[in-house]
Amino acid sequence: MSTLGTIDWLVIAGYFALLLAIAWWVILKGKETADDYFLAGRNLGWLIVGASIFSSNIGSEHLVGLAGSGCTDGVAMAHYELHAWCLLVLAWVMIPFYARSRVFTMPEFLEKRYNATARWVLSIISLFAYILTKIAVGIFAGGIVFSTLLPEVQVDLGGFVLDSFWVGSVVVILLTGLYTVLGGLRAVAYTEAVQTIILIVGSTLVTIFGLIEIGGWGEFRRIVPSEMFNLWKPLVPPGMEGTWAPVKEPGRIAWYFNTNYPWLGMLFCAPIIGLWYWCTDQYIVQRALGAPNEREARRGSIFAAYLKLLPVFIFIIPGMICYGLAVSGKVPALGHLVDPAGKAIPDRCQAAFPLMVAHVLPIGLRGVVVAGLLAALMSSLAGVFNASSTLFTIDVYRKFRPEASERQLVWMGRIATTVMVLIGLAWIPVIQNARGLYDYLQSVQAYLAPPIFVVFFFGVFMKRLNGAGCLAALIVGFALGVLRLAVDTPVSLKLPGFENGYTPGSILWIINNIYFQYYSLLVFLISLGVMIVVSYLTPPPSPSQIEGLTFATVTEEQRRQSRASWNAWDVLASLVVIAVIVGAYLYFTG
Repeated sequence: MSTLGTIDWLVIAGYFALLLAIAWWVILKGKETADDYFLAGRNLGWLIVGASIFSSNIGSEHLVGLAGSGCTDGVAMAHYELHAWCLLVLAWVMIPFYARSRVFTMPEFLEKRYNATARWVLSIISLFAYILTKIAVGIFAGGIVFSTLLPEVQVDLGGFVLDSFWVGSVVVILLTGLYTVLGGLRAVAYTEAVQTIILIVGSTLVTIFGLIEIGGWGEFRRIVPSEMFNLWKPLVPPGMEGTWAPVKEPGRIAWYFNTNYPWLGMLFCAPIIGLWYWCTDQYIVQRALGAPNEREARRGSIFAAYLKLLPVFIFIIPGMICYGLAVSGKVPALGHLVDPAGKAIPDRCQAAFPLMVAHVLPIGLRGVVVAGLLAALMSSLAGVFNASSTLFTIDVYRKFRPEASERQLVWMGRIATTVMVLIGLAWIPVIQNARGLYDYLQSVQAYLAPPIFVVFFFGVFMKRLNGAGCLAALIVGFALGVLRLAVDTPVSLKLPGFENGYTPGSILWIINNIYFQYYSLLVFLISLGVMIVVSYLTPPPSPSQIEGLTFATVTEEQRRQSRASWNAWDVLASLVVIAVIVGAYLYFTG
């Protein structure tokens, strides 16, 4: 039986009509130039930049993972969402360098700072990561949402029946691919701005009606265990408070921790991943590159920091409310999410958010929220399609065809986007038949991000680092990441012969059992060491090459121009973000 009424379907139809109208308007307005197609003509205002950054970020990990985590572990994952401060680092530390360099892509910035080989290597690593993570996880979430809200939807293709998982995934991929292929970043950015509004409004409705259903905030706090409101409780097991000693699970080696989100990893590893994602990933930074100047890019990033604070309240809290409704019996239909002892069942809690939509919201408002869910899925996929096509066209195709015209570059971008859409479609049976892949993919970026973080951040702070060191760090770090992926994959997918993992005590067992955040820290330390050693063993970069690309080589004129791009209001707005983050930590502690 459908959970949506006629008015809900009308709202969803209206959403698609609005989205396609905006995309069509942007496509007609656009020009057949690489600058316009890949960077929206570098004419995006701060409001569009900020909304587009937020909308690109909010995707499957929030619709499925974050709300599901709230249902099982409470506010523990809010650590990641409170990384809104990373956007302030983008605004104040990295934006000046990106704006001065006038680059299309992040790998292109590495070419300016180091050499052309570094650009090539990062482009390949980024494309590899996008295909393995963002596209695959986006499809997974689309299937979960449609399977939960529209389980009866089926399409019969001459005896071959597509269930709701297939239908939802195909529809989302094809519609997203359509306007991304035709309109480029301008279409992506403007549609994402609209999707941000719909997503925030719809998700806020889930929180409000969820609190009403459970009996208000006071009743919510009474029903849900207090430790679920403690950011640090899930990270520090009983008896370990106030100590720095590692937590060892009986029968395991010392660096395998028995908590889901150990505090040591959150304290040291999570910021590295956050700074890589928000400050150096093409998927996010491309929106800031589309701004006309440093001022608009900075303000857009600050605005995105405000928006980034919202998922704690519009995804994690609804997930916790869902658990409260299930364990209290206030909504009997949610009872299957907990076991007889009242403990959340993780696999079932993955559908916490769509289940809230189906059982808490009234007919009429469900359509708004479903439109918001679709907005999140589509914006996330549109972002990765566009970022991938930009990387391939600018960093790979143009390298082999430097004489290519602007029109040829645009068409190659469209072809590359189409290929990414086809890859997305090919992933559907993989995801459908290996649902456990979702949990595994959450750690992939933790393996691939550290060397990229190292070459960007240490590159702008240490002028002595050179191209040889950068290349060595990228290759060694990437090799270590791929090694972990190669070891983890058979176990994660439970391939024949790997159902029980590796032989305890073997080197492969050790690699597979190191907690992913600690393995990520290991990759970071090795990459940093390799970069510094190799750089100091080889000649330093020439002063002309790194002028304006490190803090030590910024000219007085460049400093003056950067200073003129901000005022006291920008500083105050940034301080308010920090104050809200500190307030959240204080409230969700103890």
